[in-house]
Amino acid sequence: MSHGKKYRAVAEKLDREKSYSLEEALQLVRDNKIAKFDESVEVHIKTGIDPKKTDQQIRSAVSLPHGTGKNKKVAVITSTSLEDAKKSGAEIVGGEELIERIKSGKIFSEDGGFDVLVATPEMMPKLAVVAKILGPKGLMPNPKTETVTTKIKETVDALKKGRAAYKTDNSGNIHQVVGKFSFTDEKLLENIKAFIESVEKVKPVSLKGKLVRSISLCSTMGIGFKIAV
Repeated sequence: MSHGKKYRAVAEKLDREKSYSLEEALQLVRDNKIAKFDESVEVHIKTGIDPKKTDQQIRSAVSLPHGTGKNKKVAVITSTSLEDAKKSGAEIVGGEELIERIKSGKIFSEDGGFDVLVATPEMMPKLAVVAKILGPKGLMPNPKTETVTTKIKETVDALKKGRAAYKTDNSGNIHQVVGKFSFTDEKLLENIKAFIESVEKVKPVSLKGKLVRSISLCSTMGIGFKIAV
C-alpha cells in the first residue's frame, strides 16, 4: 500500500517500537492528523490466537458508550415479529422476500444495502441460501453478536446507540472504529476503554497465554501509535 507525502513525513519521525499511554497515543493521533475531513478513530488489536483453530476465533459485540459516530442502517428479517420490527426504527423490514432481494442483489443495488442484519431465530435456516453473500460482507446474523434474537426493538435500539460487532480476521487481529475526530477526548477514551475491556473478556478457553499482544490507535488516514499493554 502506498501512502502520501504527509503520511510518509509523519512515519519518518515516528519510533515504531515505542509504546504510549492511551492518553498520549490519542494526543499523537490528533497532532498528526492528515486528512481534512472528520476521520474515524480506530483501534487495532493483535491477539495471540491461532487463526487456524476455529475454537480460538473471536466473534462478539460491544456497546460503545458514545457510539461510533455513524448512524447504522439496520435491516430486520422475521416471520414472527413484523409489527415489532416495523416499530423498532429499523430502515429495512421484511420476511422471506428480503432473502430473495439479498439473493438477487437488489437490496444492495436498489436500497443501498444495510450495515447490520438482525434476524429472529426461525429465519436462520432460511438465510443459509444467502450465507455466501452475507458472510464475506460481515452481515450474517450471529447469536454471539446478539443479532439473532426475539428482542427486536431492544436490539435495534442498542445498535442505534452504539453496539458494534467485532471479530478476529484471518491474521487473528481485531479492528474497530471507536468514534470520530470530532468527539471529545473524554468520549473517545471511554469508547476505547470499553472496547478493549470487551475484547479482554472474550479470551478463548483453549488459548494459553495472553490474548492481547499489542494495541495500536490511529485515524482513518493516519499513522498508528502503539498503546502500552
